[in-house]
Amino acid sequence: MSSTSRTRLVVAATATVLAALSLTACNDGAGTEDEGRAAGTSPSAASSPATATPAPSATTDSSATTGASAAAGSSGTGSAGGAATAATRTPASKAPASSAKPVTCEGSTTRTVAAPLTRPVNHMLLTVTNTGSKSCNLYGYPAVRFGEAQSVPPVIEASQPQAVVTLAPGESGYASVNLAAADGSGANGYTAKSLTVYFQGRSGNGSVGTAAHPSLPAKGLYVDDSLKVTYWQQSMDDAVSW
Repeated sequence: MSSTSRTRLVVAATATVLAALSLTACNDGAGTEDEGRAAGTSPSAASSPATATPAPSATTDSSATTGASAAAGSSGTGSAGGAATAATRTPASKAPASSAKPVTCEGSTTRTVAAPLTRPVNHMLLTVTNTGSKSCNLYGYPAVRFGEAQSVPPVIEASQPQAVVTLAPGESGYASVNLAAADGSGANGYTAKSLTVYFQGRSGNGSVGTAAHPSLPAKGLYVDDSLKVTYWQQSMDDAVSW
């Protein structure tokens, strides 16, 4: 090989080496630049999950809202409870005492019925019904007068009830009358064709209001000096037991 050929071969080899080095340098630069970009992108990718996580401020606001709602609910309940308590403690309106107080039973506000009984014998039952609009008290015992008698019969003291008989509108009270001795031992007997019933007041001294005039059987009732009455009773059974 001539010297000229060797020289050309060396030059060509040198050019090839230089080209290879130049290409390596370019590749190294691009690679370095890409790595830098990748490194710059990596923090952003890492920060994405942090961005997706709810911020502390949002969590705080939610808690505050929940607390405010709970406080509002508690406040509302307290107010309702206070209102209920206030309503409970408010006294209900009452009717005037005068309108609630019972009056005395007497003839104009009652209906009186006299019914002879077969048992006990020689007895008569007086039934007084409150026909008024207010409750009334039956004080003491009925003061009865048969026909033209000048006096009223005595009361059986043992028949006195423990409390005054009070009749609501429509209710009835009772008393029995022993007309004559069952064994015929009574004296001064006569047949009465009329009856007057007087009502006592609270003091028990004399009669009050209007008297009642219940009708008697057409044939009249036989009475003698054994005549006596019971106190007013709340039940019929108590009245006829004497």
